[in-house]
Amino acid sequence: MSQERIGVWFIGAWGGVATTATVGIAALQAGLSEETALVSSRPMFQNLELIGWDQLLIGGHEIRQTNYAAEADVLYRNSRVFSPEMLSGTATRLKEFDANVRPGTLLNSGPTIAKFAEGEILKHAQETPPQAITRLRKDMADFKQRNKLAKVIVVNVSSTEPPLDTEAPTSWSELEKLLQNSKTSPVPPSSLYAIAALQEGFPYVNFTPSVGTNIPALYELAEQLGVLHVGRDGKTGETLMKSILAPMFADRNLKVMSWVGHNIFGNMDGKVLDDPINKANKVRSKDHLLTEILGYKPQTLVSIEYIESMGDWKTAWDHIHFEGFLGTKMALQFTWQGCDSLLAAPLVLDLIRFTEREHRRGKKGVMSFLSSFFKSPMGCDVPEFHSQYRLLQQWADEVRGK
Repeated sequence: MSQERIGVWFIGAWGGVATTATVGIAALQAGLSEETALVSSRPMFQNLELIGWDQLLIGGHEIRQTNYAAEADVLYRNSRVFSPEMLSGTATRLKEFDANVRPGTLLNSGPTIAKFAEGEILKHAQETPPQAITRLRKDMADFKQRNKLAKVIVVNVSSTEPPLDTEAPTSWSELEKLLQNSKTSPVPPSSLYAIAALQEGFPYVNFTPSVGTNIPALYELAEQLGVLHVGRDGKTGETLMKSILAPMFADRNLKVMSWVGHNIFGNMDGKVLDDPINKANKVRSKDHLLTEILGYKPQTLVSIEYIESMGDWKTAWDHIHFEGFLGTKMALQFTWQGCDSLLAAPLVLDLIRFTEREHRRGKKGVMSFLSSFFKSPMGCDVPEFHSQYRLLQQWADEVRGK
């Protein structure tokens, strides 16, 4: 396997997940961290010739004006993650990565996200969709050329956008025409970044509940251009537990009558989700799973509340009311407490490695074998986690030539 350099282009480059993933890459490159929580480092994936950490270089788009060291320090002070030794040992690398971050786009981002914009991005507030896509493409292409990278993988880890308020055209030709003739964008930033990535031939990974490539027109564009893409909404905590526990109730023929999930956290994404419009996108992504697994719809309630003092720590309390033999009503409760960005970041690194390996195989289209990483996986109608994980194992066997 060659030691060619690989670029990672984060959308939301200085956000909590991207910062944690970047600190993680820098720490792994410096030998300051073990590979705990990285799926791609499990023994079953060791013979796939996955890229090494030293091959990765970070860049991205961001709407705020800050830097990796400052954001890592916020996470350290507010949430007590990382260690002073790790931050000190990665400082030089983080500064090098900062130099590759460029202003993103605010077109159709909604007022909640737009209010966080600052710095140079404000100069681009009046650009048209074609101008935005051209600029985003140039940023990505320059990153690759300037650093002599073999390829670039684009990963969306930005804050959750509002859902589409109107249905996008179903064909790429229709959407392209609409983009060219509109002063405002008919699709949100996640889709504009995706178009830029696809047109540059860069694989696009959507770790957020935002639309990204999950519309027919962009499925078509990805197929036409022969580019990989995948999403949507990383499965890190409460929904991961649902995808494991719900099959147990189904297999034991226990009737779930209601499932209530209450989530509190205090990071930037929590602040964005404090807006009911943005929150609706996230709740929808978390709530569809039970019906798909159980085959019927119990009464459900998913709440997400911003509690500033929590910082990056998330607590999810679930109450499952179910009926057993002879109509006996019983309950299961669990509490999930985890650091949001620390749960997400290793999965992002796994997705980068697996996507790069699939790209090296010359594949295109939706990477459905990565379904176990997402709440609303594209190209997959299997909702149970273990069934989704088997798709990843089968892919690994195929890569090895079994």
